[in-house]
Amino acid sequence: MPPKYEYPPTEFDPKPSRAPGVRSYLIPLLAIAAAVAIVDRITKLLIMRRLPEGHAHTIIPGVFRITHVLNTGAAFSMFSDSSKTGAVRYGLVLFSIVAIFIVLGMLWRIRHTFSLTSVALALILGGAIGNVYDRVRYHFVVDFIEVYIVHYHWPDFNVADSCIVIGACLLFIEIFRSQPTNS
Repeated sequence: MPPKYEYPPTEFDPKPSRAPGVRSYLIPLLAIAAAVAIVDRITKLLIMRRLPEGHAHTIIPGVFRITHVLNTGAAFSMFSDSSKTGAVRYGLVLFSIVAIFIVLGMLWRIRHTFSLTSVALALILGGAIGNVYDRVRYHFVVDFIEVYIVHYHWPDFNVADSCIVIGACLLFIEIFRSQPTNS
């Protein structure tokens, strides 16, 4: 029988029980997630109170505008034109809640490690909480950042979306970053 291939250990592999006094980073990581959700909420409230829906304020002509857009769909307004808006909304809320619990579970597993991965997961968690709050409370997500790059118009987004993308990029970097070897 050929020898079993051994994969290098990852942060998510079970660890031997920790000695007393080993620090847990769960509270700081949840604080990062909470800060993301709070900043997202504050910026959305500012837009909702100060900029009428459908209007825009140009910051850098031809590059960057602050807008007030109501997104009933998913990322980049996918499914926003669906004839079954209720089903789409419930599906997105359910997906988001499941994702929140998965990310919480992952943070719990790596709570003794403060790393690029744990910060990325905290950013994703905060962004998911910010957007699911909007979907449950308002039945849409407020998007307000609009970017143009040359002739390309990027779909409007918000702070929560930005943190989810930044967290995903950090995870992507972590995947391809060389891992230390145990010698």
